[in-house]
Amino acid sequence: MSNELFLFSFIDICGGLLSALLCIYAFFNIRHAPGGIFYILGTFCCSLFTFFYVFELNSQLLEHAKIWLRLEYLVLPFIPVFTLFMCMEYVGVKWNRHLYYFFFGLPLLTILVHYTNDFHHFYYKSMSMDTSGPFPVLSLEGGPWFYVHSFFLYACVLGSIVLLLAQFRKGRASRFKWQIATMTAGLFVPVLGSVLYLTGLSPNGIDLGPISMSISFIFHGAAIISLQMFSVAPIAREKVFDSMEEGVLVLNHNNIIVDFNPIMQQMVPKISRAIGKSINDILKDSQTLLGIISKGEKRDYKQETAYGDIHYQIKFTPVLHRSKHLGQIITFVDVTDRIHLQDQLKAIASIDGLTEAYNRTFFLQKTEELLDKGYLKSLSIIMFDVDYFKKVNDTFGHKAGDTILKQVVKLAKKHMRRSDIIGRYGGEEFIICLPDAFMQEAIVIAEAIRREIERTHVDVDRKEIKVTTSFGVASAAANDQKNSKLIASLMDEADMALYTAKNNGRNCVRSFEDPVVIH
Repeated sequence: MSNELFLFSFIDICGGLLSALLCIYAFFNIRHAPGGIFYILGTFCCSLFTFFYVFELNSQLLEHAKIWLRLEYLVLPFIPVFTLFMCMEYVGVKWNRHLYYFFFGLPLLTILVHYTNDFHHFYYKSMSMDTSGPFPVLSLEGGPWFYVHSFFLYACVLGSIVLLLAQFRKGRASRFKWQIATMTAGLFVPVLGSVLYLTGLSPNGIDLGPISMSISFIFHGAAIISLQMFSVAPIAREKVFDSMEEGVLVLNHNNIIVDFNPIMQQMVPKISRAIGKSINDILKDSQTLLGIISKGEKRDYKQETAYGDIHYQIKFTPVLHRSKHLGQIITFVDVTDRIHLQDQLKAIASIDGLTEAYNRTFFLQKTEELLDKGYLKSLSIIMFDVDYFKKVNDTFGHKAGDTILKQVVKLAKKHMRRSDIIGRYGGEEFIICLPDAFMQEAIVIAEAIRREIERTHVDVDRKEIKVTTSFGVASAAANDQKNSKLIASLMDEADMALYTAKNNGRNCVRSFEDPVVIH
């Protein structure tokens, strides 16, 4: 064996082994991904084609070389078809069954014509061994079908390139464009090798097709391993990224981040360099958000920022291909306005429109919630109303009465603690809940409110109106916070104390003399 033959054989063997390794890798890692099956079939055929060509290259007799050539043509006609279909699935182009019949029927016909060439010479006009170089090489003169097959091969490659370049123009992310560019560059390599062989420019008349195809699949392999060519990203970008303004995060089936849109970086700053990393690592400092994503259920999420809270609704959309789960698209929809509107509606439903105190129903609800938390040691209730309020209305009008009620609540809030709750019980009567306050503290607060109201004049239409208020106070140790009778009992006691205050000249504070302890 000459040194040149050994060198070419060694290079082809390395190319065949590389194609085989890429085929094995793809089978275990990307066979369910878009284009994955056709990539596996393409690398498998390329590997066989390369190994068969090594035997052809080392054949000394024409008959031996023809045997290996026939074996090459069992797989060669399908390689450009698998490449085209790989690119079609990768960019999301669908086809019908008629395309299958054509693109697989023509290679089968090529195999038939090639195997029967000795009878009609329709594929090769002549076949001989060229011994003018350092080692014998099979010399072939193409017939009509040879050029049909060549045209079909170039058409498949050209179609693949057109599909990829069309997606290149659509892609906004640089990493996506690099994927397309890498694949496109790989497609040009076998075209160049074929042109050199057909024009007689290849060294010693050697067919550069096998090694050039192996090099082509190296480019595709680089896209797979380094640039995640078969990630969910191309399909997700086609379906979601170009039409949505919400934050979008794309994960593969192993919860690895494969893509995101620019708005997503504003929501999760750490995600800017997260491609190829696990979502668990990126969100390890945000366990609440990570928990929502891990469950995969539609939920609302509140993000605290320096400019205020932002509310998102998180939605999950699975990415499927041929019933295989490839990953999921996670969409972050800003619903802050909706949450604020809900809060406003809730406030409208719970707040008395005139005085801005809680209405009676919501006051009772909030008080019961305090007891349900189970940590209160005591609970006090203050009930008070405006003395002779009907007389005020009859004398000064309802406008003056409304102004006085608003002023009374405003003055009461000045002396309430942050934990206290005030509600409008009805008409001119109000109620205050004081958690963790015993009788004496509740009396002090009630007295402070009474004095504040007594010394304040209300101006209505340039008239100064002075009003007074009467107070009833009740208190109980909250030994059984879940006792539903506790609040009702305290309200009855405070109401009786208020009745006593009215019977004792009004403008005073009276307590229920014997605080009831609820066991």
